Formats: sequence, C-alpha cells, structure tokens
Amino acid sequence: MLNVVLVEPEIPANTGNVGRTCVLTGACLHLVGPLGFSLDDEAVRRAGLAYWQSLDVRVYASWSEFVQTCGLAKPDGTLTPQVHLLTKVGPRIYSDATYRDDDWLIFGKESAGLSQELLAANPERCERIPMLGDDALVGAEDWHRQFDQQHPELKRDICGNFVDPRAGQITSLNLSNAVAIVLYEALRQLRYPNMR
Repeated sequence: MLNVVLVEPEIPANTGNVGRTCVLTGACLHLVGPLGFSLDDEAVRRAGLAYWQSLDVRVYASWSEFVQTCGLAKPDGTLTPQVHLLTKVGPRIYSDATYRDDDWLIFGKESAGLSQELLAANPERCERIPMLGDDALVGAEDWHRQFDQQHPELKRDICGNFVDPRAGQITSLNLSNAVAIVLYEALRQLRYPNMR
C-alpha cells in the first residue's frame, strides 16, 4: 500500500479530490496539521464527501508527531529512503524515482509547499514534476509580451513558471493533480492491476 501525505493542506476541495483518488487506488491518506479546514462529520457531509467513510485517513497534529508515529526519521534526523518529498525545486524527476510498497509520497501545503528546512535537510528525497514552460503554448509569445508589460514584477523560472519575487513562490500544478500524477506513476511501477 502506498501512503499519500498532505502537510498542512489549506483547501478542502483539494484534500477531497486526493481522498477520492486514494479510495480508488487503495492508498492511505495522511493529513499533517494544522489543517486549513475542519474534518468533523458535518463538514464532511456538507462537502459531499460520500466516499470519506471508505477512506483510510489518518490525522496528525504536527510534522513531528507524524514522523515519530510513522517511524520515518533516521538517527541523524533525516528521512528514511521510502520517503518521496514532492516539490517544485526537486533535483530529480518523480518518474526517475523507484517506488515500492509502503512508500510515502509527501506533498506540502498549497500556498508554500514543503518547508525549505525539510527540503534542505533531505535533498536526496526531493522530486519534482517537470512542466512545459508557458512558452510551449501556441501564440504564447504575443501573450507573454503583453502579460510581461502588464506585470513587470513577475519573473520566470527555468521551467517557464511565473515567480513573484515578493512572495518567493512559483506557480505550479494544483495539489490534487500533482498527487494523482505521482501516485499513478508509483502504481504503474508496482504493477497495479490494469495499469501498463
């Protein structure tokens, strides 16, 4: 079984979509707080998450509680080899990783991703999803020129994603899409039924 971990998720709809994907694939969902929303019965019912009772979901108050409970830290404090830290700045592409049963696919919160301290302490665990630069889109050159004139404060990273230097953040995939992409690659490698 694979483990999908959302660290401090902020948007309930993303977590709901990830939960549905976990139900359909048999993955366990781990939510590391603080959460940006409530998981009480009324909130789950209001959100229309009828499948939620079928989900293997575990909630932790903090990162340290999660790591300690799941036994994912080595004696030196770095993370064990079965951990995959999914980040926009990972040196390795997620599809180049080798996935095994009981691996942990860890994603950060929507607004900021995983902490820089965590990534810096575990560079060999960091993986990213490559994305086409916006320049690959048809007609993008004119659009970019106009956009760049309207928003001179925004710069592009090497992948063509917009970077707001004030926020230090890069635009990227929606969290639930990123989880699905990596989870399905892991399942493919594990020869999940009906996947080639």
